[in-house]
Amino acid sequence: MWASTARAIAPLMSGTVAVFLGNTVLITILPIRAQVEGFSESAIGLMGTIHFAGFALGCVIGPYMVTKVGHIRCFAGFSALMATIVLLFPFAIDPLAWSVMRGLSGICLAILYLVIESWLNDSAGNEIRGAVLSIYIIAASAVTVAGQLMINLFPVEAFQQFSMAAIFLVLAVAPLTLADSKAPKPVPEARLRIARLWALSPTGFVACLAAGMVEGAFWTLGPVYAQGKDLPVSQITLFMAAFVLGGLLSQWPLGRLSDHVDRRWVIIACCVGTTVTAVLLALLPLASGVLAFLLAILHGAFMLPLYPLSLAHANDHAPNEELVEVSSGLLLLYAIGAISGPWAVGWAMETYDSGGLLFLAMAVILSLLALFIVLRAVIRAAPSDRRLRALFVPVPKTSQSIYTLETDD
Repeated sequence: MWASTARAIAPLMSGTVAVFLGNTVLITILPIRAQVEGFSESAIGLMGTIHFAGFALGCVIGPYMVTKVGHIRCFAGFSALMATIVLLFPFAIDPLAWSVMRGLSGICLAILYLVIESWLNDSAGNEIRGAVLSIYIIAASAVTVAGQLMINLFPVEAFQQFSMAAIFLVLAVAPLTLADSKAPKPVPEARLRIARLWALSPTGFVACLAAGMVEGAFWTLGPVYAQGKDLPVSQITLFMAAFVLGGLLSQWPLGRLSDHVDRRWVIIACCVGTTVTAVLLALLPLASGVLAFLLAILHGAFMLPLYPLSLAHANDHAPNEELVEVSSGLLLLYAIGAISGPWAVGWAMETYDSGGLLFLAMAVILSLLALFIVLRAVIRAAPSDRRLRALFVPVPKTSQSIYTLETDD
């Protein structure tokens, strides 16, 4: 089983690594380069907002595109389109042009993830689907860390930064288009039934929205904050990589803990931990970089598990036949939160001339979330029979196909 599956998923994993590397280089170099070019914080925040809007749109239109032209042609086309967009950034250094291109790249990225993950789901047998999902998540996180560090290979102003991201996106096409495998099953649609999601789990609903707000703001404006603290580019990339590393190290322990207690209290603990680290990051001088690195690990360790914990809590209350629909709906809620966070926080940072407002805003949002969940815990008891609850599975915020991989049996 493992040998045949390994042969089937090796091209997919190769394509995944290339896509994650290209995207990671892009999402970090863009705000750094934008700051160097004199873009305002609100303009940089708007870029993030439009990116996540494009990503949400890609989740919705992706199934139609894949059904229309097929997995291979869809992946090759959107990978080539995203690589072209990446190469256009240094040719049109303008906030409006960059915002439009970020929106288009967000659409492409969502569809690329959709193709990869639906193909991965089709290639993994039922017996090892969970193991394949774990390998995918670990590989994606490790590559995200590596991609941050690769930015140090060239100066910030160099064209090679964008060339490097584009090369990875083009390379992703080769293993997937040359793979000898059958066409995957149709991909699931991303449906957003707000009333149904709220009825199933108000906590999951609000928590996914809040997680999107804080993560969207961090990924868009985290490098800008670090530049404001006078950290060199090498330490900015370490700061962003440390954030991902912290989340990778904590998701499994916190998730397993949540399998044995009311998940809401684990989410509350993550909110409190993120609030504390956010306040420290906002107020402390970080000139040495060492303190920034340590706080970033802790910040990521508390913040990144918020979405998968919230998703697991919502799925505890969802019927089995609705798990994929509920999960994909919560992904869209996360994207909606990520749309609203970057621009609003960027505007505040520019208006009050304070990079620390990024983390103070996170602290306020997650403090309110913790208070809301406490009230919900008083109103509604946790499921009494833990055997009826789904086990925690850490998931990336990529496409609705990842939830099919998680829930199929």
